[in-house]
Amino acid sequence: MTQTELIELARAYVALSNAHRIDLVLSMFAAGARYTSSAVGDYRGRAAIGDMMHVFFSDHPDVHWEAGNFRCDDHRVSFDFTMSASNGDGGIRRQGVEHLEFTADGSIKRVTVEAAA
Repeated sequence: MTQTELIELARAYVALSNAHRIDLVLSMFAAGARYTSSAVGDYRGRAAIGDMMHVFFSDHPDVHWEAGNFRCDDHRVSFDFTMSASNGDGGIRRQGVEHLEFTADGSIKRVTVEAAA
């Protein structure tokens, strides 16, 4: 896949996340994918990632990501994000960088989320 195609896949991942389409987001993951986030922990396998996402979206029903500065190096797309959501304490807002590593056929094999300090 070209860098442009991989960036478009990453943009689709963000758009589907903002639409809260967990089913379609999960279909983008390879079966043995890994998801690591400084905010929510480390998950291995599509089923575990799905369980985490269902809980996260349930706890934050209005979560939304603003993403920009998409860049690609080999099969890894990185982008800057600002995530905002309400919760019982009035709201959360996080900024950071997310990295999506893709297989040769365009499935996500690893997500690493680094929230800014």
